Amino acid sequence: MHCMSGHSNFVSCVCVIAPNETYPRGLIATGGNDNNICVFTLDQPQPLYTLQGHKNTVCTLSSGKFGTLLSGSWDTTAKIWLNEKCMMTLQGHTAAVWAVIILPEQGLMLSGSADKTIKLWKAGRCERTFTGHEDCVRGLAVISSTEFFSCSNDSSIRRWLVTGECVQVYYSHTNYIYSLAVFPNSQDFISTGEDRSLRIWRKGECCQTIRLPAQSVWCCCLLPNGDIAVGASDGIIRIFTEAEERMASAEDLQAFEDELSKATIDPKTGDLGDIKLEDLPGREHLNEPGNRDGQTRLIKDGQKVEAYQWSVSDGRWMKIGDVVGGSNQQTSKSVVYEGKEYDYVFTIDVNEGGPSMKLPYNVSDDPWLAAHNFLQKNDLSPMFLDQVANFIIENTKGHVVGPAQPSGGDPLT
Repeated sequence: MHCMSGHSNFVSCVCVIAPNETYPRGLIATGGNDNNICVFTLDQPQPLYTLQGHKNTVCTLSSGKFGTLLSGSWDTTAKIWLNEKCMMTLQGHTAAVWAVIILPEQGLMLSGSADKTIKLWKAGRCERTFTGHEDCVRGLAVISSTEFFSCSNDSSIRRWLVTGECVQVYYSHTNYIYSLAVFPNSQDFISTGEDRSLRIWRKGECCQTIRLPAQSVWCCCLLPNGDIAVGASDGIIRIFTEAEERMASAEDLQAFEDELSKATIDPKTGDLGDIKLEDLPGREHLNEPGNRDGQTRLIKDGQKVEAYQWSVSDGRWMKIGDVVGGSNQQTSKSVVYEGKEYDYVFTIDVNEGGPSMKLPYNVSDDPWLAAHNFLQKNDLSPMFLDQVANFIIENTKGHVVGPAQPSGGDPLT
């Protein structure tokens, strides 16, 4: 319907500013790798105005009452904006602020960071710090004015009271969790992550796992009609529905399943948990039904290893990909650095004559995030981000997880 542009580098987040008297159709705000926030009307492709002030990528946005905008950045701060002005800078995190959200209660805001903490801010002051996650906090979602969810690279989701208590921890994902959204009943929710999955949670349990033919499922949201939209690293947005009348045609569903079955899964990504490839059963294992939706089963077919997932609704095992590095190849990683195994450890010389630095990298990692973490760890200028990310991409060509090339044809719904 409408294409907008205004950033000089990639756009990393987007949010809607609710309609008001001046802008009855609302506004759209976008944050980018050029450190800026662009604010657009729905009527023109150029920004209405640009908000400048962050010193690094703006990676998260949230809007509140009266046109308030809250932004988070890799520069370790969050900022509050109103009518083209920065009203306040929230300082206190020691690493990138990956997630921000404005709570329904007047003046309360939350920020989640790569420093593993979440902070509650009131009128610009840090009121409370929530600790418990064991890795970067990547997403936040409001449950009510007193409760919220967080998700993390530690592959857990936590439910918190704003008073500070963590009341529940949810485990099911096997890798980083990037995004969360809450159903209107304020209890059930959905999540997406780096394990190729969208997961649906009801009554505190993961009741459905939908695998996608893309390694990173970056974001999810709930549409007003109850459908779920997800965006993934293959550049496709997919919509999932419970409503029969909106379901895709049998051909489209079959095409989606075919694409999924052709995916290649690297055991090193942890998507399938710990695998003992030599102990795998044969195809007859698929004659026994699964005992829960989303249960994964691996089978050996000659020299090939295939992954299947149990679908309760269809009452059958659905192929979700071929496991590469099959049973006859070793699955251990090749290089040990600081006690962990990696696919690559690059030596990078940033300053001539200065000490060289080590950059560990796995093919399942996001090159931009790996580059960002490397620069942050070594106190280097974010100006090098593109250079380091492109270096990683160039030097790991041909070693990708997932389908090598997205197949053509129409996107699926």
